Amino acid sequence: MKETSDQQTRRRWVTLAEVLAVAGVVIAGLTLYNSWQERRDSASTKIEERTAAARDRTRFELRGVPASGHSSILLTRDEAHPLGDVRISFPTALGVAPQDAVGHTIEADWFERPLREQTDGGEDDVTGRLPVLVDYSFMADDKPIARHAIYDIVWKTEGQLLRGRRVTLIDFRLREAGGSQRRIDALWARDKPKPPVK
Repeated sequence: MKETSDQQTRRRWVTLAEVLAVAGVVIAGLTLYNSWQERRDSASTKIEERTAAARDRTRFELRGVPASGHSSILLTRDEAHPLGDVRISFPTALGVAPQDAVGHTIEADWFERPLREQTDGGEDDVTGRLPVLVDYSFMADDKPIARHAIYDIVWKTEGQLLRGRRVTLIDFRLREAGGSQRRIDALWARDKPKPPVK
C-alpha cells in the first residue's frame, strides 16, 4: 500500500520533531556541563585566592633601623604583624650570652666590648658586619608564628682621643633565612676584620 503525500509529510514532521528534540537535549546537556565547569573553576580560583591571601598574611620580614646616636637598633613595628619575643644569639667567639630584646631594641652595650677586643690590632676606623641569629615570633590572624634567621648588624668603629674606639651601629640586614649557632660562628670566623700583617 502506497503512502499518500499527506502521510509522507506527516512522517517528515515527526522525524524533524525528533531531530529537534535530540538537538535540544544535547544543547541543554552542554549548557549544564558548561555551567558546572564555570562553578568549579570559580571555586578553584577562590580557594587559590584564599590560600594566597593567607600566605601573604603570614609573610613578614623583621626589620630594624639605627636609633639616634647609633648605639642601638630599633626593630620596626608592623601593625599587621605585632612582634612577640625576640632573642638575639651572638657568635660563640664573642663570649656574649643570648639576649632578649624585651623592648624590641638591640643594644650595642651587649657586645661592644668583646667586639672591640676581637677586632683590636688593626685600624681604629673599621666597618664590618656581625652575624647574629634572631629567633622571633609575631602574630598573624591572631595566631603566633615563630621564625629564625641570620641578620647582620653592620657596625663601625671610630677612634676617640684618649678613650680607645667607639662602636656605632649603622644597619640591620637580613642575611639568610633559617640558620644556627654553628652557621653564625662560621660566618664570623670568615668575615671578622683581620688585623694587618706586620
